Amino acid sequence: MAFQTINPTNNEVIKSFDEMTDAAVDLKLTQASTAYDEWKKTDYQTRSQLLYTVAGLLRAKRKELAQMITLEMGKLLSHAEGEIKLSAEIFDYYAKNAEGFLADKILNPVHGKALIRYSPVGVLLGIQPWNFPFYQVARFAAPNLMIGNVVLVKHASNVPQCALAIEAIFTEAGAQAGLYTNLLLSNTRTSALVGDKRIRGVSLTGSETAGASVAAEAGKHIKRSVLELGGSDAFIILEDADIDQAVEWAVVGRINNNGQCCVASKRFIAIESIANEFLEKFKVKLEQLVIGDPKDDATQLGPLCTEAAAVRIADQVDRAVKAGAKILIGGHRAKREGAFMEPTILTHMAPNNPVFYEEFFGPVALFFVVKDEAEAIALANDSPYGLGGSVFTQDIERGKRIANEIDTGMVFINHPTWTQADLPFGGTKGSGYGREMAELGLDEFVNKKLIRISELSDPF
Repeated sequence: MAFQTINPTNNEVIKSFDEMTDAAVDLKLTQASTAYDEWKKTDYQTRSQLLYTVAGLLRAKRKELAQMITLEMGKLLSHAEGEIKLSAEIFDYYAKNAEGFLADKILNPVHGKALIRYSPVGVLLGIQPWNFPFYQVARFAAPNLMIGNVVLVKHASNVPQCALAIEAIFTEAGAQAGLYTNLLLSNTRTSALVGDKRIRGVSLTGSETAGASVAAEAGKHIKRSVLELGGSDAFIILEDADIDQAVEWAVVGRINNNGQCCVASKRFIAIESIANEFLEKFKVKLEQLVIGDPKDDATQLGPLCTEAAAVRIADQVDRAVKAGAKILIGGHRAKREGAFMEPTILTHMAPNNPVFYEEFFGPVALFFVVKDEAEAIALANDSPYGLGGSVFTQDIERGKRIANEIDTGMVFINHPTWTQADLPFGGTKGSGYGREMAELGLDEFVNKKLIRISELSDPF
């Protein structure tokens, strides 16, 4: 399998890398296992110092790393710099807070004394996606390294230079060999690797198909797993919403990362009394987007990550239209070189449309009109996914009540689903299970060991 840097702006192959041999992978696993035996004995100060150093290097190299992200997967350069900033914040957050989060929890049993002590579980495998090549790694690596685990990372095949750059940063920061390891491996070989006795857990961000395969392998070998899979976030606009604010956030929610975000706003659900106003303003904003080179500061919508991704979403639109959907704007590949797709709005999407329940991973918005909030909630929940969602209303208590009825892992009021270091991230249903980020990000790959101290009068 070839690992290639292909510039999606013009589909030019820049650089290729060879897949690792079985012998090389075995050596990496041995190094990781050896590193774990040492790292699990280190104190929190030692661990946090490494993470602070990694964060500092990310900031110092922000511009060159951002250029690398943009080259490999087409993210707007300003957004790529923002991703590096967020990644550094995640390392800082866990360096600062993990020790407190992982402190002994004192219990008060009827008899004796007891506490919960947190300890690492071992070598972890992280299977990471291309759409946020640094941020996704940061949210997996930072909390687990602070726990005392060590990590192997299998990155997406189209961002090999980003993958190697992260490993190089850890080396420069002083991490011993095996503490953070990049693996250039095919998906098939990675799934098989889950069964290796030296690996004690696996975290995957990716497709449902990949998640099912990895989870099955982990279950077969009785290993922990965390899955963050696809999403089809609903963006509900109630009749009392600030429409102009909702439109501004709708554009951000749908177009962020060129539309390639698991928690992008994908299904726009408007109450009928304000639907026309919202749709007209949303349409105008999307039509005004400047499509172009992601390195150009004037560009507002760059290419998709690969030519295959652009072909895939154009095909989804075609299949939707053949089954009765209507194109309000866009609907076609942009007339320019590279993996570009026009910003698109589809209406008249019925549940019997073969793409109704699919995730649209690109700049395509599905628009729905409902008569009231009950219909909005029902439509929001009519999805195999359950990652995030948004409710726009000026009545915050109403927004919280509706949020409680939406079957997802996250709901944001008056904002598209978002991420930051101190908020937990994760979904339910077909969007996976487990949580990353914030304090909950430390709960997945940790042994919560009960220690009980008996008293002389203990009846047991």
